[in-house]
Amino acid sequence: MSKNKSLLKSGLVLSVMTLASRIMGLVREMTRASFLGTSMYSDAFTTSFMIPNLLRRLFAENSISVAFIPTFKDYLEKSNDENKSDGERLAARRETQEFLKATFTLISFLTTCVVVLGIIVTPLIAQIFCKKPLDSSAADFAIQMDAWLLKKQEVTILTRIMFPYLLVISIAAFFQGILNGCKIFAPSGFTPVLFNGIVILGTYVLSPFTENPARAMSIGVITGGCVQALFQLPFVVRTGWKVGFTSLKMTFSNPGTKRVIALIGPTIIGMAAYQINDLISTALASRAEVGVVSSLQFSLRLQELILGIFAVSIGTVILPDLSGLASKKEWDKFNSMLIQAIKIITLITIPVTFYSLICGNELITLLYRNKRFDEHSVMLTAGEFRYHIAGLFFIAVNRIISPAFYAQGNTKLPTLAGIISMICNMIFAIILVMPMSGNGIALALSLASAINTVFLFIFLGKMHSINIKKVTFDTIIYIFRITALALIAAAPCKLLRPVLLEKFQNYPRLISQGVPIAVLAVIFGLIGVVLLIITKDDMAQALKNKIKR
Repeated sequence: MSKNKSLLKSGLVLSVMTLASRIMGLVREMTRASFLGTSMYSDAFTTSFMIPNLLRRLFAENSISVAFIPTFKDYLEKSNDENKSDGERLAARRETQEFLKATFTLISFLTTCVVVLGIIVTPLIAQIFCKKPLDSSAADFAIQMDAWLLKKQEVTILTRIMFPYLLVISIAAFFQGILNGCKIFAPSGFTPVLFNGIVILGTYVLSPFTENPARAMSIGVITGGCVQALFQLPFVVRTGWKVGFTSLKMTFSNPGTKRVIALIGPTIIGMAAYQINDLISTALASRAEVGVVSSLQFSLRLQELILGIFAVSIGTVILPDLSGLASKKEWDKFNSMLIQAIKIITLITIPVTFYSLICGNELITLLYRNKRFDEHSVMLTAGEFRYHIAGLFFIAVNRIISPAFYAQGNTKLPTLAGIISMICNMIFAIILVMPMSGNGIALALSLASAINTVFLFIFLGKMHSINIKKVTFDTIIYIFRITALALIAAAPCKLLRPVLLEKFQNYPRLISQGVPIAVLAVIFGLIGVVLLIITKDDMAQALKNKIKR
């Protein structure tokens, strides 16, 4: 029982930290909106930060979660095995320490090589993301050329400032792997909050002393990455494990690092599909009008916050039950729990989607609007947000269905569904970016998420433990039911919105946008609750019980 309570406590702490990180991430984007708006400098910062961040997701996070932590846990079990003699446990502990040194050397060496190479080829990278004007006969061709050269120069400078972030964040991820392997979660959960806080603080403090605020924010990024690593180091030291270097020969010959490299290889292929997709989407966005790259990120950050508050938080509570039933092979209960999980996500995300479609413009204005983030910036971001939020249900339900595969030891099918989805995303983005600009890229992501959901359901049918007919039928019926209720609740809110906006239009932004948002949320929520009570919705009661637990 005490072990279960400890795991529950760790899960709750991690959930709270994740939510805090999402909120701080939104505040960071609000800071960027305040200092940069959707200007060329904002686009340059977004592009420059994306490059080392993509490499971080591909190598650091992937390597630690998939390869390092399982290998480290195996070493820990050997060094703590009570059936072995003291001498055998001591030898196992030395092997573990050698493995840690070899892994630390491997991560430091490889990421340093990538960082040095990246800094050298940065001008070539910048050229990919900066659209060169082609029409030399245009009247403003000289102005366009100057703007292109300025953006290319700024992307080059900012990328070179932030490329070392890959090194420090990889070391931070390594420290996180050690702590998580020792079942210590809070320090690593807090570091993203710390990182966002330092980026925000650095932007405010350094902007007066830099040529433009984007450089101040870039310095905040590299500083925040360093602090993420340094903050975790004392906690690592307390575990009793030492961090240090060894020779490259010892590094590449260590059995543990060989295993880590072998485990990383296959997963990089699947992860690379996601990262390449982001890369292509950003490249397409950067070749659209100025501000599209930035506005897409502003929109995505708001969507991620909504996803974190509603879908991820509820998923964190539900999924342990799902995994427990799978391990016991209680498949009838497993199917019932899977259907219930999908229905609860439906109950949350579809109404939230309708409300966000009604109040999206006001949400964007309230969070981001200022002198630099002008009406045009609001229009760009709000337009993309409408298409992003349309995919909220699919993204959330995918996070529920995928663990149904993982719980049964099947990682290939959800990975295949993800790769198909990402290929579709790239194709849709290429087709839609010209007629719809940033809206097309946002729509492409939502369409691809829907395709991912469809293939996950198809692949569920291949799992003999899943009653796919019942899961699919119950899901579709419930989607139509909640959509109908959401439409009924949305209708009066749609009618009241212009009345409320007109009534409060002469007040400061916090009141002119905040009051209509709050009033409409209360009305929408009350109508929704009444409708759920009238229709005797069993999922509403189930959700209430889950939250209590």
